[in-house]
Amino acid sequence: MAIITKLEMKNMSLDEMNSKISELKMELIKQNALVATGTIPKSPGKMKEIKKVIARLMTLINTKETQTK
Repeated sequence: MAIITKLEMKNMSLDEMNSKISELKMELIKQNALVATGTIPKSPGKMKEIKKVIARLMTLINTKETQTK
């Protein structure tokens, strides 16, 4: 779920990006809850990938907003 290509990100609208960010944040909360309870996540690298995708989406949102001004 977390892997989104850069081309897909660029083709998304701002609303789609914001909804995707909220989905990814919920997924990150679930992963953090697993770690906090002491269980080992199935894929430890997934947390890092989710954080990177959220950052990329936020960067694209900021650039699109500055271009419209």
